[in-house]
Amino acid sequence: MNIFLADAEATICLGVILGELLTAGSVILLEADLGAGKTTLVQGIGKGLGITESIVSPTFTLINEYTEGRLPLYHLDLYRLEANEVAALNLETYWEGVEVMPGIVAIEWPQRLPYKPDSYLSVRLSYGDNNTRIAEITPFNCVISGDFAARCISYF
Repeated sequence: MNIFLADAEATICLGVILGELLTAGSVILLEADLGAGKTTLVQGIGKGLGITESIVSPTFTLINEYTEGRLPLYHLDLYRLEANEVAALNLETYWEGVEVMPGIVAIEWPQRLPYKPDSYLSVRLSYGDNNTRIAEITPFNCVISGDFAARCISYF
C-alpha cells in the first residue's frame, strides 16, 4: 500500500492510525533517508497509543522506552551501529516480549539488523514532489487491520 503524505501533519496522522490499530508484539521497520520523517511517524504512533511524553529520536541513546500509553512503545535507532554491535544488543527481547512488556517496536535504520523478526510491518518513506513524502507499507507475515485501509482511504 502506498500513501501520499502531503506534509509532516499527514505523517503524524498516519502514525496515529497505526498507534490506534496495532497490537502488542507489532514490529515496524522504518526505512528512509535522513530527515524523511521516521521519527515524525513514531511521534504519531505514540500519540495514537495515548503517550503524552515527548517522543524524540534515540540516535544517541539507541532505545527510548515509553510505557504510559495503551501499549508500551519501544523506539530504536540503529543508525550509528554496525551489524555486529546490533547483534550484541539482543533486540529480539523487545519483539518477543521476553524481558519487557509486549508493545509496539519501531526500528529506524533496520537495514543494520543482522536478522529480522518473523513478522513485521515494513514502512519505507521516500521523498515526493514539493516536500511531500510517500509511505510504502508492506506487511511481512502479519495482517494489517481492515480498519487501517479504510481509515487511510478516508484521510489521505
